[in-house]
Amino acid sequence: MTDRNDRLDAESPRRLTAHVEAARLDGGLYLVATPIGAARDITLRALDVLNSADMLAAEDTRVLRHLLDIHGIPLRGRRILAYHDHNGDRARPALMAALADGASVAYCSDAGTPLVADPGYRLAVDAAEAGARVHALPGPSSSLVALSLSGLPSDRFLFLGFPPSTATARQTFLKTWTAVDSTLILFESPRRVNRTLTDLAAIDPNRMTVIARELTKKFEEVIRGTARDLAADPRMATLKGEVVMVLDRPGETVVDEAQLDDVIQRHMASMSVKDAAREAAQELGLPKRDVYQRALALAGQR
Repeated sequence: MTDRNDRLDAESPRRLTAHVEAARLDGGLYLVATPIGAARDITLRALDVLNSADMLAAEDTRVLRHLLDIHGIPLRGRRILAYHDHNGDRARPALMAALADGASVAYCSDAGTPLVADPGYRLAVDAAEAGARVHALPGPSSSLVALSLSGLPSDRFLFLGFPPSTATARQTFLKTWTAVDSTLILFESPRRVNRTLTDLAAIDPNRMTVIARELTKKFEEVIRGTARDLAADPRMATLKGEVVMVLDRPGETVVDEAQLDDVIQRHMASMSVKDAAREAAQELGLPKRDVYQRALALAGQR
């Protein structure tokens, strides 16, 4: 007799039935996470809210309208209000007025979770300060997807957003944050990934780095290697699409005493002992307290 489990395994997958609810929503601001690629990566609760909210707002109205069309959510005469970096100050009063009247307002960014490197931050802050209820609907987030795929430690991580676009500011940014004992997650323009990797390779060439692009989309790609290797990889100059960079936490820094003294003395030639110690600690990735004590000792030998 055929085992029951064998029969079940032989059955073809069946279409699951799900439904979108149209229950009356309590008043407040609803921050709705939307897919970063695959349109089906949206929760049923998100669809419920988009179906029932009194007012809809979006970073790009065309993106939200397309998402509604895909999932069969009707507008029923509702207008989608554009709310983004360039019109936030002008658009926010209308949304705040609706909240003050007790309306339910659903806000979606272009993709992913609102407020993560996103213009919804100011809206959420103002809504909370005005006494409106703020609801967050969890869902897709490219930063967390990249971290999950990276193979790097995920027990302690730090999201840094976009690095500065200018070279000097970017180098300072990387020197500061790569000294932190945490896995780092960055967004980056595909046109600047190569420059950021070059700067990173100059600071810490052996830092394990992951480049994740077009996550959950047709051309999803995850590239792993050291900063040095990826900076020399010709693919980095021609990347396309949305890019997330994930950097491993720093390895143990080993600096001999002669090297430490040379760096401290170089800085003390043009600045105070305290400032020299701070700069040397940052440059070498060492604890500030230890470097300061050594700097005081060297200053006393002069």
